[in-house]
Amino acid sequence: MTSLPLLSTYRLQMRGDAFTFADAVSIVDYLDGLGISHVYLSPLLTATTGSNHGYDVVDPSTVSPALGGRAGFEHLVREVRSRGMGVIVDIVPNHVGVGDPRQNAWWWDVLRRGRDSAYASFFDIDWSEDNGADGRIALPVLGSADAVQELTVDRTGDEPVLAYYDKRFPIAPGTDDGTPAEIHARQAYRLAPWDSGLIGYRRFFTVDDLAAVRVEDPRVFDAVHAQVASWIDDDLVDGLRVDHPDGLADPSAYLERLRSLIGPQRWLVIEKILAEGEPLDMTLPVDGTTGYDALDELAAVFVDPRGDKALTAVSRTYTGSDGDAAWLHSQERDLKCSVLRSGLAPEVARLVRAIRKDTAGYGAAGSAQELSDAVLRDAVTTVAARVPVYRADYAPLATMLPRIVGEVAREKPDLEPALRMLTTALATGGEAAARFGQVCGAATAKAVEDCLFYRAARLVSLQEVGGQPGRFSLGAAEFHLSWTQRARRLPRAMTTLSTHDTKRSEDVRARIGVLSQVSDLWSQRLGEWNAIAPPPDAAIGLFLWQTLFGVWPADGVVTGELRERLHNYATKALRENGTRSTWTEVDAEFEGAVTDWLDAVCGGPVGVALTGLVAELEQHVAAASLGQKLLQLLGPGVPDVYQGTELWDDSLVDPDNRRPVDFAIRKGLLGESGSVPAKFTVVKSALRLRREKSESFVDGAYVPLFAAGPGAEHVLAFGRGPTADDVDVLALSMRHTAALAATGWGDTVFHLPPGSWTDALSGRQFSGTVRPANLFAALPVAALVRD
Repeated sequence: MTSLPLLSTYRLQMRGDAFTFADAVSIVDYLDGLGISHVYLSPLLTATTGSNHGYDVVDPSTVSPALGGRAGFEHLVREVRSRGMGVIVDIVPNHVGVGDPRQNAWWWDVLRRGRDSAYASFFDIDWSEDNGADGRIALPVLGSADAVQELTVDRTGDEPVLAYYDKRFPIAPGTDDGTPAEIHARQAYRLAPWDSGLIGYRRFFTVDDLAAVRVEDPRVFDAVHAQVASWIDDDLVDGLRVDHPDGLADPSAYLERLRSLIGPQRWLVIEKILAEGEPLDMTLPVDGTTGYDALDELAAVFVDPRGDKALTAVSRTYTGSDGDAAWLHSQERDLKCSVLRSGLAPEVARLVRAIRKDTAGYGAAGSAQELSDAVLRDAVTTVAARVPVYRADYAPLATMLPRIVGEVAREKPDLEPALRMLTTALATGGEAAARFGQVCGAATAKAVEDCLFYRAARLVSLQEVGGQPGRFSLGAAEFHLSWTQRARRLPRAMTTLSTHDTKRSEDVRARIGVLSQVSDLWSQRLGEWNAIAPPPDAAIGLFLWQTLFGVWPADGVVTGELRERLHNYATKALRENGTRSTWTEVDAEFEGAVTDWLDAVCGGPVGVALTGLVAELEQHVAAASLGQKLLQLLGPGVPDVYQGTELWDDSLVDPDNRRPVDFAIRKGLLGESGSVPAKFTVVKSALRLRREKSESFVDGAYVPLFAAGPGAEHVLAFGRGPTADDVDVLALSMRHTAALAATGWGDTVFHLPPGSWTDALSGRQFSGTVRPANLFAALPVAALVRD
């Protein structure tokens, strides 16, 4: 392992078509010069051909040949290590890609041999005789029930296969005679209509092309982690990021086994999405989360609470709802019920069967065995919809499910027998308990992140993975106390501002967040723009107006590339929103109307007005963007810089945020001392500070600092140092600068700790009591270092 302390990471999105190991090698010097301590790589195992993300692994035993294979990976590690840096890798234990069965040898063999396959137990397959497919694996790929007649036999390869347009499926030995439909009837799988609700395997959420694997089985764990284990044996990695552990049957047990595999010293962080007030389970053998909780706090602390009332009124005007906490919680519950009864209905049906099985031998539940599936589904759906977290079976949440079941019993006494049955099943800790946790997580992801956060429109910058838009803003005192606990309890957790999954880049969020500071102006502009270029739907329009403002180019030039990106984003947003168009029932006419509206805005007078508003608010956006970046990089935890975000980034949701980065531009800035963009200066200076004063950041103290006077609320500051009484780095940022511009600083002052201090960003020196107007004369942020 590298001897350099884990101080920061830089996330690289590996892509066979755009960014390989060789490309990563070419920027190692740049990352070293930027101040990064560890290179953080997206999934590296062999994925579906053409994958631009790597989460659809088809062969866990090999490093992707498209990226450069094992040899390419080892070369990159040598280059990184030669500079004293380390390597972190993202792994995917929950699922594998099965969209093209031919590419996944495990899946192909299971489809070919059924239960006789050596890999039959690798997948979470529903083999029950009452699974709707006569005990066979239901594959939802057909266009209709009659489409089985459209099957053909493809004999062009080494062995005959069933063909359905461009899809291919294996034929079991000895079953290749008769019509294609007759051959199909003899297989271990059944091709079913995509909308039949028949799905014979657990998926990643509702994605049919990603089949879950059973890593709770030690043999499966070893197979899925074969390549990872070899990295540990050969000392190629310094840590791992684990994708979506909540999808596993037993996340705690999995993480214990993974920790045993990688050893006690290597870094281990998990993509755990924490809900409002939910603590991370400190009994887990991990260093922390991947940072969505920190992202949410950094976004909210720069939101001005003075804009709450006006933006709530705007939401009410255009959407018919306040978009506040009460509305959001109500919508969340309704949407969870909806998705549990539709997209996740196969998972709920399987859970109900597991409940019956797990309670069959308990006399207390005997009478409940007579309950219908419909009643049991109703009970499961009602309880799961009220679970406000991904899953409630972590240690700190032990009292949550009892409270929820009690609430449901009081409100719906007719469900009492079904609730007793559910309770018995959960208490036994068997299959039903595991599936209940998995279903709750999937329901939260699909209902909230993939739907509600595309419907709410009060302030969309808060509607991020793990976000709490009902809270609206975060006060300085709450922020500081939260980060004090972060420094004490989770000093090695990751913090982030942008990821491959964020719905908007950090800079787009910062700009949209500024609308909270000018809410009356925003309301006025909306009225004007809606009169000139009315959107096809007012509620969707309010959502997209904020998006347009967030990504609008400062020079007002909307390129063809940007226009295409906006079209693609709008299409995805509309289908996730689900009120006018969906992924399964596309309203092409409405989607076309939205596209035409976007074009009218981009090429008309409203586009000119947008350019003017961006220019008018530029200084306030800079304060928020640079402020959140500096606080993240100098704050507690291990900050990650998502690829390219050392410069202004206008990315939207994936795949937009996975576009290749122009590193040539960034390399050119590294040695410049003249007109370097402020954000680049902030990132480079902060990362180098972490290297130079590692003892102040790795397990270092966090000390909240406050200004004094009428403008005190506009300064957000903290100190870092080896101990609380030896602070040697200060991070300071302006915030809520629109209100400050109206009132001025007055006699506000900031008392520096004893000593002489130099701003790492500007080179200016300070000591004693300083006035913020002087402190922030060069930039809206400062990184003071004690001389």
